[in-house]
Amino acid sequence: MNSRAPINRLDDLVFDNRFVRELPADPETANYRRQVGGACYSLVSPAPVSRPQRVAYSREVADLLDLSAELCESDEFVQVFAGNRLTAGMAPYAICYGGHQFGYWAGQLGDGRAINLGEVVNRRGERWALQLKGAGPTPYSRNADGLAVLRSSIREFLCSEAMFHLGVPTTRALSVIATGDEVIRDMFYNGNPKAEPGAIVCRVAPSFTRFGNFQIFAARNDLALLKQFTDYTIHTDFPHLGEPSPKVYVEWFTEVCRRTAEMIVHWQRVGFVHGVMNTDNMSILGLTIDYGPYGWLENYDPDWTPNTTDAAERRYRFGHQPHIAFWNLGQLANAVYPLIEEVEPLQQAMNQYAETFERGWQAMMAGKLGLVSYRPDVDEELIDELLALLQAAETDMTLFFRRLARMETTDDFLNALTAQSGAGFFGEAYYVPEQLTPDYRRRLSLWLERYVRRLQQDGVADETRRSRMNAVNPKYVLRNYLAQLAIDKAEQGDFDMVNELLELLRRPYDEQPGRELFAARRPDWARTRAGCSMLSCSS
Repeated sequence: MNSRAPINRLDDLVFDNRFVRELPADPETANYRRQVGGACYSLVSPAPVSRPQRVAYSREVADLLDLSAELCESDEFVQVFAGNRLTAGMAPYAICYGGHQFGYWAGQLGDGRAINLGEVVNRRGERWALQLKGAGPTPYSRNADGLAVLRSSIREFLCSEAMFHLGVPTTRALSVIATGDEVIRDMFYNGNPKAEPGAIVCRVAPSFTRFGNFQIFAARNDLALLKQFTDYTIHTDFPHLGEPSPKVYVEWFTEVCRRTAEMIVHWQRVGFVHGVMNTDNMSILGLTIDYGPYGWLENYDPDWTPNTTDAAERRYRFGHQPHIAFWNLGQLANAVYPLIEEVEPLQQAMNQYAETFERGWQAMMAGKLGLVSYRPDVDEELIDELLALLQAAETDMTLFFRRLARMETTDDFLNALTAQSGAGFFGEAYYVPEQLTPDYRRRLSLWLERYVRRLQQDGVADETRRSRMNAVNPKYVLRNYLAQLAIDKAEQGDFDMVNELLELLRRPYDEQPGRELFAARRPDWARTRAGCSMLSCSS
């Protein structure tokens, strides 16, 4: 490990920039919208902004990049991560990729408003790609302006860091900078555009490579570039697999399947709904990427999606996410098939996805319930009935599981609980008390008795079980209405709540006395308000 001191000047960052060194560039250097063939990226610089102002930064991500706190609070930091200045070693570019959007091939997509500054190597030898989202147009912007607004930038920044602290595989966010410029957006595509404050997020990840990076070359039958890009990906992001070959391509695809399954299990564990699982929004590293119209389940509803664009078909609804990930992997398998020319090993890899997800989901649900391990003979029915109960009455998923940890396994506790109706024990988790019918209360009491008997079979002390449950069932998540309240204040120039939420979400499993208000269920006023229930892709 290199013991060099934290960096106090951004010009001292050590850039590797392997992506631009080893892959072919677009020979056209003018920045205009076009189809880009025979290349993996186009060179392009961020557009300058007028009055950049730091909204927030993540000290944990700053540590990954060896940046000192003094540097992160400096004007130099603001100017660079607003795109107004390039430091020594930066080589900005936008990446070419394609993808399926809502199930249909969309052709070339690419970094339409993301500009990569380069890849930094930190003192631990880790490579981190830096990317500015909302930094201006690129050749892949199509009819858009390449900019981003403050509301979506705050949501992406906070969610990236919230997911990390929840233990969910994710890309990270270093900073969000308000640009001082206005951006015109029609939030719900209903003919009512308005000016909104602009912003730029600096996203950070080992790699931003997506399923769509491979799809675009396969769709164009550019097999030489497909092989070159795949070999680069294995050398750079999967070096443990060895030198690329048909056998290694299969091993690589199998690992992608496994990582993707593990990521989806975590999404389901914490109630996260991505909202737009297009293949261009799927990371090859199994990281959550592209936080657009995402949302958090409040009342448990497998059919809920936060995306207004998907409101009719609900393709990307919460309960469908495991199936969509499998479908997306199928599209990636089709893209890399020419490198392998055998169907069977690719199918076996996709079977690995299904097996990894199933095992992971069972273990995850056992953990949420405080069980030592999943026993299919009794636990499948126990879990199915619980999920049916959560859906039968609008039940806050986060609050319910956190409250469930407080259960005791003594017969006296169980008798007292069922005598008074178990629904009262979970009262704060219910949105519509009128739905707690006598039949519902009876079903819940029966389920609670079965649950306690199951816990008694494990024989784990209540305090030990409670600690385990609270380590996987968060108390605090980035509820949509909380993010919107922070956005409302930020749009008036007050960034305090953004930073308060960032601090809260650093410890999502802890009690955090004095902050209980942030764990409360969604208020009634937020049920249908824009930004608190449904969001669009407009950002």
